[in-house]
Amino acid sequence: MTKKILVVADPLEAFKTYKDSTFAMMRELQRRGHALAACEPRHLQWVSGGRVTAPVRHLRLTGALDHWFEVTGEGREALAGFDAVLMRKDPPFDSEFFYATHLLEQAEREGTRVFNKPSALRDHPEKLALMEWPQFAPPTLVTRSADDVRAFHAEHRDVILKPLDGMGGMGIFRVRDDGLNLGAIVETLNQGGATSVMVQRYLPEIAQGDKRLLLIGGQVAPFVLARIPQGTEVRGNLAAGGKGVAQPLSDDNRAVAEAMAPVLAARGLLLVGLDMIGNRVTEINVTSPTCFQEIQQQTGFDVPAMFVDALERALA
Repeated sequence: MTKKILVVADPLEAFKTYKDSTFAMMRELQRRGHALAACEPRHLQWVSGGRVTAPVRHLRLTGALDHWFEVTGEGREALAGFDAVLMRKDPPFDSEFFYATHLLEQAEREGTRVFNKPSALRDHPEKLALMEWPQFAPPTLVTRSADDVRAFHAEHRDVILKPLDGMGGMGIFRVRDDGLNLGAIVETLNQGGATSVMVQRYLPEIAQGDKRLLLIGGQVAPFVLARIPQGTEVRGNLAAGGKGVAQPLSDDNRAVAEAMAPVLAARGLLLVGLDMIGNRVTEINVTSPTCFQEIQQQTGFDVPAMFVDALERALA
C-alpha cells in the first residue's frame, strides 16, 4: 500500500548521491511506489491552535546521480498528513536539532510516525549512549576535569580524546605514552572546564578498521563497513580519509549487536549505526547513520531494501 513519506534532511542539492544513505533510502521507497516529499529542519513550524507544518517539496527521483530529483509540487503542509517522517538531518546534535525533535514529537502527538523517534534521539546522544553498555565499551572517561583526564592517561598510557558533539572524526586526538601535547589538547577540547570531553583507551585493533554495524528494525545487517585509517592518520572515519572495506559480520560482533539491537528498536530507534573497534563499542549513532551504499556496492547486500522492509513493517 502506497505511503506518503516526508524526509527531513539537509538541503537535497548538497547530497553526494554516489554515497548518500538517505538518497539510497529514497530511491528504494520510490521503487516500491511510495510517495516522497522533503523539507529541512529549519522549515518546521508550529502555531498555537494549529499543527506542526513545513513548506514541503514533493519529489520524483530521475534515476540520475547529478540532477537526481524533480519537484512535482510544493506548499506548506501539516506533518500529520504524512504516513511517516524520516528524520535524517546530519549531526551535530546542537540546540536547533534538539528543538527540531520537540517539533517532531508534537507532530507525533498530531498523528504521524517519526523515525527515528524524536524522544529516542534525545535520549541516546551518540557518544554518551554507550554508558548503558559498559560491558561492551573500552575503558572510557567523560569529564570536564583536566586533572581527571591526566589521571586517566597516566593509567592507560595510550588514549583517544574527542568532543561529545563531533562527527566524521572531527576533533579526535591520540595521545601516546609520552603524553606529548596532552595539556594543549585538553585545553582545546574542554575550554577551561566549560566543555565535557570523552577519553577512551586506544584500541590497536583500529588497524583492522573502525567497523560500522547497521541495526535495522531490531535486526543486524550481515555485513559491516570497516573504515581503515590510511597513512599516519589515527581516524578511520571516511570523512577523515579512511578506506571503507565491507566485510561479513563476525560472530563476536554479532553477539554484541544482537544483545543491543532489540532493546534499541523497542525504544523507537528503527536504524542504529553501531561503531566497533575489535569487539568494543565506541559509539552508538542514531541521528543519521550511513554506509548503506558502500556495503551494497561491495557485497551486493541490499541495505536500503532491508531498511524499507523494516519501515513498512513498522507502518503496517
